[in-house]
Order: sequence, then C-alpha cells, then structure tokens
Amino acid sequence: MSVSPQDLRSLQPLSSLDRRTFVTTALASGFAAATLPVSASTLVTDTAGLEAGETKIPVSDGELPAYFAKPAGMASVPVVLVIQEIFGVHEHIRDVCRRFAKLGVLAVAPELFARQGNPATVSDMAALMRDIVSRVPDAQVMSDLDATVSWARSHGGRLRVGITGFCWGGRITWLYAAHSPEVAAGVAWYGRVVGTPSELQPQHPVDLAAKLRAPVLGLYAGRDGGIPLQSVDAMRSALSQAGVSRAAAASTIVVYPEAQHGFYADYRASYRPEDAIPAFARACEWFRANGVALAQLKA
Repeated sequence: MSVSPQDLRSLQPLSSLDRRTFVTTALASGFAAATLPVSASTLVTDTAGLEAGETKIPVSDGELPAYFAKPAGMASVPVVLVIQEIFGVHEHIRDVCRRFAKLGVLAVAPELFARQGNPATVSDMAALMRDIVSRVPDAQVMSDLDATVSWARSHGGRLRVGITGFCWGGRITWLYAAHSPEVAAGVAWYGRVVGTPSELQPQHPVDLAAKLRAPVLGLYAGRDGGIPLQSVDAMRSALSQAGVSRAAAASTIVVYPEAQHGFYADYRASYRPEDAIPAFARACEWFRANGVALAQLKA
C-alpha cells in the first residue's frame, strides 16, 4: 500500500499557544512519518453505514482534534474510547475507530498530544519520544479523556463506556480505568505497566492496580523487547493481592508467546494476524461481558 506525499503535513504542531488557551488545527492525514513505509497487509475499513470524520472536543484550555466513527442513524449507542500509540491519531487509529463503529458503537480517538506537537510529522523515533511523548502529563490526559466522554455523551454515546489503547495508549487505558467511574471495561494492548515515578507520570498501572474502577483485559506479547514479562507478572501479582477492588480481581492478562510489541498494528512488520485476529475477538467479547454492547463479529 503506497502513501503519497500529500498524506503528510509539513512539520508543525497541532496547536498554537497563548497565555490561556491552545488553538488546534486539523489532524494530519495518512500514516505517521515514523511508520513509513506501511506494510502490504494494512487493513482498510470503509465508512459504509457509518458517520465518520474529524471533530473538535472542548477542553478546559481549548479544543482537541479527534476522529470519530459511529453507526449512521443510531441515536443511542455505547462508547469506545480509542487511545493512540506514540504516533498519534494517524490512519491506523482512525481505522480502529471504524472497526468498532461497524460493531455498533461510537468510537472516538482524541489527539492527546495536540498541545505538545504533531507526532504524525516526526520521522525520528528518538525525537518523537523526547520532544512530544515524554512531555505529556498524565493528569492532562485524564482530564482530556473526561472531556471526550462528555463529548460522546452529547453525540449519541448514551450507553456504557469502554476504553482500549495501544502501546502508549495501553498504559493510559490502565490509568483511566482507575480514574473514571464512567468506564465499564478496558482493553490494554501491550501498554507499559511499571516505571519510575516522575512529575508528569507520578504513578504507573502497577501502582494503581488495586484501585481499578473497571475490569481490564491486558493483551501482551511474549517477545516484546520493551515490556519484559517480569513487569507483566508484577502487574498480575498486583491485581491478585488481598484487598484489591472487585474490578481489579476481575481483570486478567493474556500473553501471546510468539508475538512482538505492536502485533495488532497491521501496517507494520510486527503485525501477527494469527494473534491479532483472535485478540481483537477476545477484546470484543470482554467488552460485551462487561456491558459494552458490541455486535457480534462476522465470521
């Protein structure tokens, strides 16, 4: 699958700042520069039967650009928050929104890096992590996701809320399931669970495991070079300690032994369909079992 030069914007942030607010521009189109060239196995979900496109989500200091997809003509549906990888809300994340929308939900992906920069235009991974991703405060993300839920509630997402995220977004999924009483269930794909506390990231999922408000399904890779299985085992242990919340006790972690980090990312070489396809089916069943009413996947 080829990507034309028009698919990438010039190197610029998604927002400009004044003393009180930030002003956003549109999401970058296509795939993030750091992911090119995309794989021939890249999946494309159409918009037939959907309302889909870019929107703006009001937050305390401006508006976040976001992508949404929902079934056309349905006035009251469940919500699935789709949380980005380090590459931002690029085409893969937008496609994931459409995949969920085809199952009868309002799926929405806010660009959570909008204040720090435009991740889609940065081709150097080290620069992306240093200049954008590492500068995003957890507290800001929790507030932005609260605002996203409020937006969804006013746009037809009146039923139960699920959250799913990939890589950076997998970690955020765990955090938001401990933060928000709105969330009914979470699915965290290969998200970091341990780390050193910092001013911007004062706690990590392992520190909050016992306080989960919603059960989380963790989907991890046995050959993940960045997330050692020892840390996954530490999270399992934290979820099973005496005195944890009911949601924590109901949470579970599945490891796909031969998979690598990013095994669901069909646009990358790490994609492993023999794990990705059943993992997505497992994720959908997890949401259904916890009250986020997705339609059944077609055989």
